[in-house]
Amino acid sequence: MIKEALSSLLTWKFWKDLIIMTVGMLIASAAVYYFMLPSKLVLGSITGLSIVLSNVFAIFGINIKVSLMVTVINAILLLMAWFLIGHEFGAKTVYTALILGPMLEFWEKVMPYEKLLEPGQTSVMGDLWFDLLCFVLIVSFSQTILFHINASTGGLDILAKIVNKYFHFDIGKSVTVAGAIICTTAFAINPFRLVVVGLVGTWINGLAIDHFTASFNRRKRVCIISEEYEKIRNYIINTLSRGCSLYEVTGGYSGNGYVDIQTLLTQDEFAALMSFMKENNIHSFTTAGNVSEVYGLWNDKKAAKHKKIS
Repeated sequence: MIKEALSSLLTWKFWKDLIIMTVGMLIASAAVYYFMLPSKLVLGSITGLSIVLSNVFAIFGINIKVSLMVTVINAILLLMAWFLIGHEFGAKTVYTALILGPMLEFWEKVMPYEKLLEPGQTSVMGDLWFDLLCFVLIVSFSQTILFHINASTGGLDILAKIVNKYFHFDIGKSVTVAGAIICTTAFAINPFRLVVVGLVGTWINGLAIDHFTASFNRRKRVCIISEEYEKIRNYIINTLSRGCSLYEVTGGYSGNGYVDIQTLLTQDEFAALMSFMKENNIHSFTTAGNVSEVYGLWNDKKAAKHKKIS
C-alpha cells in the first residue's frame, strides 16, 4: 500500500492533478474572498454556512474567523468523503479543503477587499447582483475543473458528490439541492431579501456547473466516407490512439459501395484529423456532431496507454 502510494508520487498524473487542484482552489478562494465575504452573500456552500456560524458566535462574544470555521467544518466532511465516496476523491479533497482557509488568508494579505470598496459600498462591484453573478461563474468554473479530475473544493461539493453517487442526480442538481438546504441557515443573520438572492445564486451555480461539465465532456462523433479510408483509419489508430468502426455503405445516388469510418474524438483530435486529411489531399464526405457524454471503453487513460505502447 505504502509502496503504491510512493510510486504514484513519481507519475506525471499526480503532479498535473496537484497543479490543477492548486490553481482551481486559488481561483475559488479569490471568488469567495472578493465577492462573497464583503457582501455577506450566503449561497449554498460550507463557506456560506461558516459565515453564518461566525456571525452567530460573534453575537455571544466569541470571535472565530471564517477561514478557521471553513477548515474545521471541512475536516469533518472529509471523513465522509473518504468512507462514502472513495479514497482518491477523499485524498484529493483533503488537499483542496485544507488549503482553502490559508488561501483566503493569502488574498487578505495580498490585497484586502476593503481597499477595493468605494465609500459607502458593501460589495466590490457595488451591486449585490453583480457580485452574485461574478462569484457564481468563477466558482462554478473552478468546481467543474476539480470534478473533472475526481476532486472537489470540499464542503458542499462533498455533500453534492454523495447525493450524485447514491441518488444518481446530475452533479449540478446535487449542488443545488445540498446548497439550498444550507442556504436557508442564512435567515439567522441576513434579511429575507439576501436569503432569496442566495437561493437564486445556488440555483444558477448548479446550472453553470452542468453547462461547464457538458463543455468539458464534449466529444466529436465523426463520420467519414472516403476511398482512402485506410489512410484515415491508420491515422486515427496509430497517431491519435483512438478506436474507430468501419461500416459498409452503398451510395443512394451512384449505387457504389463505400466504407464509412465512425469515431469519437476530442476537439483537438478532430482538428488534427481535419488537418491531416487536408495536407494529404484526401477527398471525403465528412460529418461531425457534438456528444456531451461518453460511457464505456472510451477514455483518456486508454488513449494514453495506447500512445505509450506505440
